[in-house]
Amino acid sequence: MLRRSERNLDNIPVGALGVIALDGCQEMGKKVDDYLVKWRHEEGHKYKDNIVFNGYEKDTYLIGAKVPRFGSGEAKGIIAESVRGKDLYLMVDVCNYSLTYSLSGHINHMSPDDHYQNLKRIIAAVGGKARRINVIMPFLYESRQHKRSSRESLDCALALQELVRMGVDNIITFDAHDPRVQNAIPLSGFETVRPTYQFVKGLIMNYSDLQFDSQHMMAISPDEGATERAVYLASVLNLDMGMFYKRRDYTRVVGGRNPIIAHEFLGASVEGKDVIILDDMISSGDSILDVARQLKQRKAKRIFAAATFGLFTNGLDKFDKAYEEGIIDSILTTNLIYQTPELLSKPYYISCDMSKYIALMVDTLNHDGSISSILDPSERIQHALKNYQLGKEVEE
Repeated sequence: MLRRSERNLDNIPVGALGVIALDGCQEMGKKVDDYLVKWRHEEGHKYKDNIVFNGYEKDTYLIGAKVPRFGSGEAKGIIAESVRGKDLYLMVDVCNYSLTYSLSGHINHMSPDDHYQNLKRIIAAVGGKARRINVIMPFLYESRQHKRSSRESLDCALALQELVRMGVDNIITFDAHDPRVQNAIPLSGFETVRPTYQFVKGLIMNYSDLQFDSQHMMAISPDEGATERAVYLASVLNLDMGMFYKRRDYTRVVGGRNPIIAHEFLGASVEGKDVIILDDMISSGDSILDVARQLKQRKAKRIFAAATFGLFTNGLDKFDKAYEEGIIDSILTTNLIYQTPELLSKPYYISCDMSKYIALMVDTLNHDGSISSILDPSERIQHALKNYQLGKEVEE
C-alpha cells in the first residue's frame, strides 16, 4: 500500500481539516478519522509551533452534524461547531436504506433522494463559511441515469451542477457508472477512483494457490460497459481478457430497462482457468450469475465476482444457491456502501476495506498535494503480487 510517508506533503494545509460523516456513513467516517488522527499524531510534532499548522494535530477531525426531521417529514441540517476557515470533507452513502424516519406516523426507509437532500442541507448549514467544501460520495447519486435516450431527465448531470452551484469544490466518487458525467462540471474537481488494488489484495489474502498469469487466469467483462475495468486489470496482471455483450429485447421495458435475452461471449478459451468478473455494481445479480453460469459451461475453474458496490437489491438467496452449486467461489465488494449483517456473514463474501484509501486522499488533498499516485494502483498491485509469490504477507 502507498505509505503516507512516501508522498509529497510539503504544501501547507488548505485549511484546518474537518470531516463530516452524514447519517449512514458514520462507520466509514470513524475509520477514516482513526487513520488521520494516527498519522498526524506521528507527524504533528514537527509543526507544533507553526501558526500555519494551527489545529493540525487533533484527537478527532470529525465534526458533529445531524439532520432532524419534523413530524411532516421535512428536515433541517445542523452543524454542532464552527466550521469557519476549515477544509471540509463531507461523506455520504446514498445507498444506505437501513436508516428510517417517521412521516406522519409511518416509518419510511431513506432513499438515495433523502440522503442527497441531507447532503445539501449540511452544505447549506455551512453557509459559505468554510475555506473549501469537498464531497466524498462513493456511489455517485443518480449515476445510473447518466445519458439521455429520447425524452428523459439527466439526473446525474443536474445533481453535479447543483452541488457545484452550492459551493462544492471537489467531488470524489468511486467507479462512476460512466465517468463522462464529469463533462457536466468541466471546471470543477471530479475524481472517480477504482478499487482494483483492493480486489487483488482481497483475493490474495483469502486464497493461497492463485497463479496470476495468462495460462491460469482471465479477466472477464460481463458487458460492454465494464470492458475498460477488465482491460485495466488484464494489462496490470498480464492476463487474457474476455467479454460478454448483452442481447436485449428493445421492444419491451421491464423494471425500467430493456430485458436481456442472452449474454454472448467474445474471447479466448476459459477452460481450466480461474476467472475474475469485474463490474461497477451488483444490483439484482442476475447478469453476473448468468455470466458465471456460462463461464462454468465453458469449463472455467474458479469464478470470482468483483464489484465496487454490492447492492443485492433482490436479496442473497440466488447467490447462496449459486455458491452451493459451485457456480461462484467468491464475491468481492467494498465497504463504501451499506453492507447488511447477513451479507457479511456469508462464507463466499470478501469485504474490501476502503477506509485507508479514502484517508490517504483526504490527507493529501488537505495538503493541496497531487493524488495522481494514489489513483493509479499499478505499482502497488505489482508489489503485492511479488510479496504473494515470495510467500510474504501483503501489506494493508
